[in-house]
Amino acid sequence: MGQTGCLLLHGFTGGAYEVNPLARYLREHTDWIISVPVLPGHGRHLDLRQATAMEWLLCAEEELERLLLYCDEVYVVGFSMGGLIASYLTIHYPVSKLVLLSAAALYINPRQIFQDMNGMMKDAIRRTLHENEWFGHYKYKVLNTPIRSAWEFRKLASHMVPLLSKIRVPVFIAQGQMDGIVPPRAARFVYDRVGTYQKKLYLSKGSKHLICYGPDCDDLFHEIAFFLKQDEHPDDG
Repeated sequence: MGQTGCLLLHGFTGGAYEVNPLARYLREHTDWIISVPVLPGHGRHLDLRQATAMEWLLCAEEELERLLLYCDEVYVVGFSMGGLIASYLTIHYPVSKLVLLSAAALYINPRQIFQDMNGMMKDAIRRTLHENEWFGHYKYKVLNTPIRSAWEFRKLASHMVPLLSKIRVPVFIAQGQMDGIVPPRAARFVYDRVGTYQKKLYLSKGSKHLICYGPDCDDLFHEIAFFLKQDEHPDDG
């Protein structure tokens, strides 16, 4: 039996930490080669001033090509913007299966952001704002994300979304129903547009955007591993 590889791609203004819980789970439950690259300008300390969508794609392509050298079968997992990049790779390379987590085919969920902001206001009143994890996480991102980088992300999204119909391999789509960045309806939007009949939709009631840290992440990881291990064959269309 040949070697299997799995490439996990993080989101815009994020880093490997966004998908590391799933990467750890797969390392513990499989003998696959697991790759979790950090896209240019990303990571714990952002430096997005010069980073472009093309650089992010090329970085992901290089990692995938490296895996394809050593593996007979390769799966790709993409979180948020990483889902767009993962979709691009699946269309252009011999990827066997695709997993999309909080895929940024649509973005900004005003209702959930309002709820999160309301929680921050209550924290401020109680003088516990410094303890609010959401506030610290997104405050840093907002302060360190140039408008030009946001435009690069939008450019990538506008290019990739119309191509979803070209995906022909089995796809697992997961979405948190309390996601404040990508609207929950994005999961169904993607599900309806991917060009394969071999697709699964997983909705997490309690998860926000960082779905790999959701309250039911163990169930999610189990479902993903089961999906990837299944002996399925790409849809010939």
